[in-house]
Amino acid sequence: MAYLLGLICGNGEIKRGNTNTVISIDIPHKKLQAELIEDVQVYVKASISDIRSILEPLMGAQLDFIQNPSSTILSFQKPNSDFLIREIIRYIGNATNHSNVRIHSDVFDFTMDHKIEFLRGLADVTGYIRRSNYFFDKHLHRVYLEIPNNWHLVIDICNLLHDVNIPVQNIDWAHPNMRDPKLVKYNQGKPDFWKKEHQIKIWANEFLPVGFEVLHKMKMLELYSNELIHGIKEVGKEPSSYTHRYYWETRKQNVKKEEHPGIYDDIIPQEIRGMNFNTWKEIAEMLGYPR
Repeated sequence: MAYLLGLICGNGEIKRGNTNTVISIDIPHKKLQAELIEDVQVYVKASISDIRSILEPLMGAQLDFIQNPSSTILSFQKPNSDFLIREIIRYIGNATNHSNVRIHSDVFDFTMDHKIEFLRGLADVTGYIRRSNYFFDKHLHRVYLEIPNNWHLVIDICNLLHDVNIPVQNIDWAHPNMRDPKLVKYNQGKPDFWKKEHQIKIWANEFLPVGFEVLHKMKMLELYSNELIHGIKEVGKEPSSYTHRYYWETRKQNVKKEEHPGIYDDIIPQEIRGMNFNTWKEIAEMLGYPR
């Protein structure tokens, strides 16, 4: 159940009818991609099989799925009176999809194992790890969790990660100060260039306790985690002392960002709209991470 809730919060949609509720989960193939497997059909089929094997016993029925060129949609429907539907609605509240959902306060009271299962479900549909995700040095691999539009869900995820003792290395906010800090794109006539997805970035080795239920993604995570640990040791450092740090335990930056006209855009949450930020940390703190 915790895993299913993570999938729904990550990339789900809830359609409530008079008698039935339809739950669908969009799984982007980009998030399933594995660099060691070139055939898209192979890794998609394997991934969907992994996920269905967890969910179908919970539902007592088969999941329907539609495969599009860029994503696969898993769905099921049950009567509104069904216990599973009532529990999902209790945790999801009035949300209709991942863009307006929040992590329910009760999830923060889950056991450690259930919090991890929730995060694993979320990571299976929002997360990926590739060689290109490194931080300056090519052995410094990171997991990316991509969250479109939903600023407060980003904060909820970071706080839940904190509850299971996993630090966030960076949040690449879809904010004009972060995505177009020198107004280069703005001056090129692209004022909305910064309106992308938010990216939560976590060191590969730190993300291991959550991992992925999709097996080939988990294998890539283990591979890149080992490379990261080996690379840090090669330069004479202790891996955990390098990676296991929260942003409030790291040094502050003094780089001053130019004011971008986009900071007044309605897409930015009201509590930070119109404010100029120099670092991602300032945004995180203003929105409530850590809680």
